Amino acid sequence: MPTPVLRSVHVHPVKAMRALSRTEAEVQPWGLARDRRWAVLDSANKVVTQRRHPRMALATAEPLPGGGVSLSAPGRPTLTVEVPDPSTTVTMEIFDKSVEAVPADPAAAAWLSAYLESDVRLVHMDAPEHRRPVDPDYALPGETVSFADGYPLLVTTTASLDALNSLIAQGDHADEGPLPMNRFRPNLVIEGTAPWAEDGWKRLAVGEVTFRVARPCGRCVVTTTDQFTAERGKEPLRTLARHRTRDGRVIFGQNLVPEHTGTVRVGDSVKILD
Repeated sequence: MPTPVLRSVHVHPVKAMRALSRTEAEVQPWGLARDRRWAVLDSANKVVTQRRHPRMALATAEPLPGGGVSLSAPGRPTLTVEVPDPSTTVTMEIFDKSVEAVPADPAAAAWLSAYLESDVRLVHMDAPEHRRPVDPDYALPGETVSFADGYPLLVTTTASLDALNSLIAQGDHADEGPLPMNRFRPNLVIEGTAPWAEDGWKRLAVGEVTFRVARPCGRCVVTTTDQFTAERGKEPLRTLARHRTRDGRVIFGQNLVPEHTGTVRVGDSVKILD
């Protein structure tokens, strides 16, 4: 078996919008720098994702100096959004948990509402060091997370995707495969492992940064959404439900918590520590 290496790095500046590939990224305690520091809320201040609006996959948020973003989407003009003044906050709901966030300029709300044809607005996480704790059942005291689903980073492996695609090819929706890795919206993608090797990992080092494995990642309908067309199918959930379940959830990938900060780079060696 070859030495595992970091194949790719991905950030998602606005939660649920298009992933951006990077050659390197700074690892902060709550996730990769510029990853999911912005989110979209509905009129009830609940977080909005591709679960409800698959067309979010076609919208792009490019990071700007100072922490702002440039929004673009099919049929919409580009909009620059600066980091808002943190003196005003709103209480939002993200997966049944309350979090304080900072509303962006009303122009962002108008832009997003027109694109999604729904009453929504954009918010920013101004202080990730204390705004949202990681699930205490899987975290150490003081560990926090951005607007990611629950943990600072998500890691997947190319070998496991290949194995999953082989299973899809044997199923009743073979025409939907093979699926690309972007269906799973990872931060780090590792190559050079055995299929499903990540099931047994407890700690790993990627270049200069070490991580603790918190738990397997439960998957949802977003994985059935084509990230280039926003169209939905049945896979990979059908196949994962047959072959990859744990504690009543279908799983793919592992959630990570950084043990310290640093920088990860494409091509970094990966060492399994425990």
